[in-house]
Amino acid sequence: MTPQILGSPAAPDAVTETAPAPTANTPSGVSAATVTKALPGLPQALSARARTLSGAVRRRCADLARIESPSGDAPRLDALAEELASGFRATGATARREPGPAGDHLVLEWAGQDESLPHLLIVGHHDTVWPVGTLADWPVAEKDGLLSGPGVVDMKGGLAVLEGAFALLADLGQRPHRTVRLIVVSDEEVGSPDGRGLVERQLRGAAAVLGLEPPHPDGRLKTARRGSTRVRLTVTGREAHAGNDAHDGVSAVDELVDQLVLVRGLARQPGTELNAGRISGGSRANVVAGRAEAELGLRFATVEAQRRTLDNLARLTALRPGARVRTEVLSSRPAWPERTGNPLLRHVRSLAAVLGQQLDGAPAGGAGDTNLPGSRGLPTLDGFGAVGAGAHARHEHIRLDQLAPRIALLAALLAVPLPRLRDRAEG
Repeated sequence: MTPQILGSPAAPDAVTETAPAPTANTPSGVSAATVTKALPGLPQALSARARTLSGAVRRRCADLARIESPSGDAPRLDALAEELASGFRATGATARREPGPAGDHLVLEWAGQDESLPHLLIVGHHDTVWPVGTLADWPVAEKDGLLSGPGVVDMKGGLAVLEGAFALLADLGQRPHRTVRLIVVSDEEVGSPDGRGLVERQLRGAAAVLGLEPPHPDGRLKTARRGSTRVRLTVTGREAHAGNDAHDGVSAVDELVDQLVLVRGLARQPGTELNAGRISGGSRANVVAGRAEAELGLRFATVEAQRRTLDNLARLTALRPGARVRTEVLSSRPAWPERTGNPLLRHVRSLAAVLGQQLDGAPAGGAGDTNLPGSRGLPTLDGFGAVGAGAHARHEHIRLDQLAPRIALLAALLAVPLPRLRDRAEG
């Protein structure tokens, strides 16, 4: 595999859409002249070079998707981490691996033109929900303007697009306006139980945070996210012969079923949703079950709903004498509420307009690592990955005609100075 996108020629079938002429002024007041001052020859150079690079980025995404990297598979995740590090180093990054219990994370950094400024933080992940062997019956394939395959939109495409954006700037002999730090965690799909701490350590002093998750299917960015918590509910009973000594047993399965009925009642509270994602327990039909457990996925519209529901779950007690119930939080992400006004979104919309693109944002139902900075009031936007649909499903795909616009937008966002995103009183 050739990891380097830098200087790659356009593929014969690369996207060749013509970008509209930039508008003189944009919603947030950023003009074509302002962008051109940041990088001479923009925005035409960005759009043209992005179209040239889109073929290489398309191939890069396909190559990355062919490296299977399910959560928890440390050897495969580490192999992909090294491949990603090699590609990003070719665009001027320094890279280091941060050991993790289920696979190494990556910390990458690009020097900025003005290193006295607070850094721009970008967060992503290289684990997927797809088990090893998925490629055997669902290979990466290109058809009708779409690239499909396990992990192409969540989020091999986002990683490839960012690599293309940095390659674009390097081709133009430019650096980002400020230091850029990229964190790629290996456990995002299971709630970032270890990666969360790494992301949190990079938040101090960050000017803004961008996420490489896919945007909404129509290309809109993600301006808020629901909170998300994974909970394991474990019930311990007492085994006994189900025919001769059933009265001596305490069924953990029966207890778990009744507890789940109670839990479903808790989830009817406003702002809370529940998915009983996995249930297991017992050993044989003629043995009273001594143990059972369920893994629950909870989504919360507000921090208050999250706190209330988790407090109620922690207070669950057994309904049967002799049974024990334990609630364990496996991972948790706080709700990220929508920000009034959102100057970061206004800035990105203005850059998109200068590039001849129309772009907006909207809240998202899923959770991710951008929940952390968003919940703390840091200027945050997600959805800068490849445009597509079908994350976690067999129709997962990216739109090839949207690669060039995304590359150009990210490159502009890296190169152009950020406006003031927070009041002085906010820090």
